[in-house]
Amino acid sequence: MSGTAMVVAIVFISVGFGVMYDMYKKHLEFKERTLNHSSESDEKAIATRKQVEALEERVQVLEKIVTDEGYNVQKEINKL
Repeated sequence: MSGTAMVVAIVFISVGFGVMYDMYKKHLEFKERTLNHSSESDEKAIATRKQVEALEERVQVLEKIVTDEGYNVQKEINKL
């Protein structure tokens, strides 16, 4: 193998490994961003679920109040 061919081969190998290393770094950054996005989505989902549960409890209380006989009596008194 001649000297110039060896230099060209070394340059191609060096550039190839450099490109592969950069691709690997970009891949790791992408995975980290998707994991962070996923954890943020999970936190938002948990907060939304808690809020829905609290609202369901409030609706149940309101349903009890409205279906209570005392509420109906008070409503009829207000009509008079």
